[in-house]
Amino acid sequence: MSSLPSPLIENYLKEAGFWHAVTIGRGCKLDSKLIIPLIERWRPETHAFHLPCRECTITLEDVQLQLESPVDGVALTESVQSADWRAICYHLLGAIPDNIYGGRIEMGWLQDTFPEPGNDSTELKRIRYARAYILEMI
Repeated sequence: MSSLPSPLIENYLKEAGFWHAVTIGRGCKLDSKLIIPLIERWRPETHAFHLPCRECTITLEDVQLQLESPVDGVALTESVQSADWRAICYHLLGAIPDNIYGGRIEMGWLQDTFPEPGNDSTELKRIRYARAYILEMI
């Protein structure tokens, strides 16, 4: 996402637990001279960084603390391949894309169908825009 979302949906993103994910990296300058050596020390076979002092890994708790994301609640553990995606899209977004590929929708469709809401927009329109924003972010 290239810019912060409209202030009109900020509360919806906070309520959904996505506000911190939206603001990650805002105002941060990435320095490739610092990132490249870290990437070179990553070992995919152990899922850890091998540093001169010792091995270091990133845990789910580390991610949760950095993102300030909620980790309590119901987890999705079962397959949803047999879901009626058209009905789900209509229920959550109020619109149905022409093409749904096994639960996938095109980002262009989201952007075209859900323009940023104006000050005169209804609460329902703002909620649907917030949901589309989260889908695009994911």
